[in-house]
Amino acid sequence: MFADRRDAGRQLARLLGEYAGRDDAVVLGLARGGVPVAFEVARAIGVPLEVFTVRKIGVPGQEELAMGAIASGGAVVMNYPVVDGLGITPTRFDLAAERETVELERREVAYRGDRPPLDLEGKAAILVDDGLATGTTMRAAVRAVRELGPEEVVVAVPTAPAAACRELAAIVDEVVCLSVPRHMDAVGQSYLDFAQTSDDEVRALLAAADSGQDDPAF
Repeated sequence: MFADRRDAGRQLARLLGEYAGRDDAVVLGLARGGVPVAFEVARAIGVPLEVFTVRKIGVPGQEELAMGAIASGGAVVMNYPVVDGLGITPTRFDLAAERETVELERREVAYRGDRPPLDLEGKAAILVDDGLATGTTMRAAVRAVRELGPEEVVVAVPTAPAAACRELAAIVDEVVCLSVPRHMDAVGQSYLDFAQTSDDEVRALLAAADSGQDDPAF
């Protein structure tokens, strides 16, 4: 069990020592919940922190169940077992994706503002989230990040089921995961405090990382 996301990030950083101090490495926190984890990772290993925006596409009426995901840059991933198993039509999927795209674009403006475009060409991109359930959202992030030309793509999370780790290992250079529960219904079950991360917290953590603050106020 992790106390909260920042505790999880501090523990996760211990497994990422090989990237410490590298001038070609960047930590990408998946907004929103991945940013507090990523803040601690980036601070511990001494590399820059950036935010990367992704959105789960939930099944209508069962929004916590991912039938797909979208990411900055237009990457879309479909969770075929869920889509096929529930008989989700292309029209239904597209409508849900359009709704989530509106929120993704809002968050992109809210978090990145006038920050320069991500420059990942030739770098080691370390994608950090607070955990994986199906891995669908992370797969969308990986697909989008690949388009930006990094030399390496690493997925680092505090907790995830073994199946999600195996699937991601096939499409990235390395998967780093602290805890692999035998039975995992939701990411929050690995945390004592899994309160929703706010927009203000994301902005405060990014500003603190830019200025070198250890403990941002929000």
